Formats: sequence, structure tokens, C-alpha cells
Amino acid sequence: MAQTTFDEALARPVAAWGAVASMALCVAVLIASEFMPVSLLTPIASDLGMSEGQAGQAISISGLFAVMTSLSIAGLTRNIDRKIVLSSFSLLLIVSGLIVTFAPTYTALMTGRALLGVAIGGFWSMSTAIVMRLLPDSAVPNGLAMLNAGNAIAATIAAPLGSFVGDYVGWRGAFFLVVPLALLALIWQWLSMPSLPPRRRRATGNVFRLLGRRQVALGMTAILLLFMGQFALFTYLRPFLESVAGYSVSALSLVLLSMGLAGVAGTWSISRLLSTRLYSIVIFIPLVMAAIALLLIALGSMKLSVAGLLIAWGFFGTAAPVGWGTWLSRVLRDDAETGGGLQVAVIQFAITIGAAAGGLLFDWAGWWSSFAVAAALLFGSAVAALAAWFDWERTR
Repeated sequence: MAQTTFDEALARPVAAWGAVASMALCVAVLIASEFMPVSLLTPIASDLGMSEGQAGQAISISGLFAVMTSLSIAGLTRNIDRKIVLSSFSLLLIVSGLIVTFAPTYTALMTGRALLGVAIGGFWSMSTAIVMRLLPDSAVPNGLAMLNAGNAIAATIAAPLGSFVGDYVGWRGAFFLVVPLALLALIWQWLSMPSLPPRRRRATGNVFRLLGRRQVALGMTAILLLFMGQFALFTYLRPFLESVAGYSVSALSLVLLSMGLAGVAGTWSISRLLSTRLYSIVIFIPLVMAAIALLLIALGSMKLSVAGLLIAWGFFGTAAPVGWGTWLSRVLRDDAETGGGLQVAVIQFAITIGAAAGGLLFDWAGWWSSFAVAAALLFGSAVAALAAWFDWERTR
């Protein structure tokens, strides 16, 4: 009797859109959970007796554990059905939300955020490869766009909703909102996703071997600098808006909501151009964001100018990951799961370092120093993306 093989074509169902939609919901909850502290730094710091810079490390710790998970999860779960693996991460998201909601101390808060990092790193690193198994080749771009839509929606609602709800029911109540949504995502995912047995392939080795390709090394450098710069600034927007721009809680909630809506518009608009202008876009976006960071330093006390600049930041900043996700699908099409793990590790490491460095500078030298470093990092990202473009044209 012939032995059954795990052929890729046989393992891929015919357009399992329900499963992809459940993944998009889980992505939205993951991202909302990760960035919820951005709009709640002040009340968290006050309640748990810490500085706002220390409270910002709640984002850093989740990023650190996401890095470690994304680099190791493919090997650790090599023999486990991918449906079970993803569902486990969704369950971990629920546990994390409950721990953070009822955290009595700083240590408990960090524990919950560490578990969130594990869920983020594992889920994101496998998402692209799993979408490629759930959908026919022609539908994969639309499936990835759906995941990015979940990301954009989360970026839209997390900060303003956290700020608004936190003002009425406290920061704990704001964090608890993610728990029922995570439970819904888990149930939907379990019911709609088919079994995804592991592929019987020889171990691919250390993910860092991909950096031996010059195009990959340059692209990952650009991604690293982009997210470091973005979160050295973005993490500390609430204290900036309150203490420098002079916004009330309701006003800053409106500004953050406007940023999020601009992000959805930017994601939709820019994604339509990626097929023909990929490198131009990933070079242009960090340049614009660097200019915005410098203008915020110069115009920080002018409310209307600050609002306009932050809306522009949301338009371009939210769309940036879509550009680099498209780049990954082209450059590492032959190694999507390993490449996805490396990209997630780079992004989460960048968020960790960017938020941590921004917090240290915010406490030590003032808000402007975080924004200035963000501008320098974003400019560096544009330079690295330009180098990647030259390399692509040379080797194509």
C-alpha cells in the first residue's frame, strides 16, 4: 500500500474564508491588546505606583517574548497540527487578558504582558504560511489583506477606545474588553478552521541563515529601524498630548481615533499601489514619518497643527507593515513560514527596543528626545529601503 504523503496541494483546502476571517479577528484582538497601554500609561502608572516610562515597558516586555517565540515556535511545534497551535495561542490571549485585568502589582502586569507576547509572536509568525495553506494561490493576496485589515482596525480602535473606556471604568475595565472578543475568535477559529497536519519536511535550521541573502538583510534592517522609530514616538503620545499639547482626555481620544481612521484609509489607498511601486512606497513612508516627528518637536504646543500631523502619521504609519508584508511574499516566497518568523522577530524586537529607549529618554531628557531619536531611526529606515531597492534592481 502506498504511503500517504503531505503534498502541499492536497493539504490546502479550497478557499477556507471563514477560517481566514477568524484569524483576522484574532489578529485585531492581539494588536489591540498589545497597544492598549499606549493610551493608558498615565492611569496605569498612577494605580501601580510607577513612572510613565516604566509603564511603557508593558509594551516592551510583550515584544521581547514575541521575539523569542517567533524564532523558536516553528521548530517546537513541528509535529503538531497547525490548527491546535493557533488555537493554543488564542487561548493564551484570553489568559493574558485576565491576568492584566486583575493584576495587583507591577510584576503581575508584566507576567500577563509576557504571555501576550508569546501569543503575538507565535500567531503572527505562522499567519502568512497558514493563509497560504487555507486558500488557493490566486486568493492568498486577498487573505493577507484581510489579516492586514484586522491589524488596521485594531490600530484604529485600541488607543482611542482604551482612553475613552478607561476614563469611565478604569484601565482594568478597558483591558477586560479584549477577553470576550478573544473568546469569540477562539470559538470561531476552532469551528471554521480545517485540520492542518504538519508537513513532513526536513528541519530548515537557524532562521538567521536567511540574513545571508543581501536583499533579506537590507529589508530586515529597514523594518527594524522603521518600527524602532515608530514606537519610540508612538508609545508616548498620550503624555505628550496631555502635558505638551494640552489636550483633555476626550480631545486626545478624538485625535487618536482620527489617527486610526486615517490608518485604515492609508492601508487601503497604499495597498492598491504596492504591485507597481513597492520600493518607492517603503522608502517614502519612513521619510514622511521622520519629517512629522521633527515637526511635532517644533509645533508641539499648537493643538491644530499637532492634530493634523498625527493624522498624517496614522495614514502612513499604519500602511507601512502592508508594504513590508508584500515585500516578504515576493522575496521569501520559497520559505514563507521561516521568513515570517524572522520578520515577526525583527518587528517585535524593534518595538521592544524602540519603546524601551523612548521611555528611558522620555524620563531622562524629556519628550522631545524620544521624538528626535524616532526621526533619526525613521530616516535610517528609508536609507536601508533604498539600498534594498538598488540591490533588487541589480540582481533581478
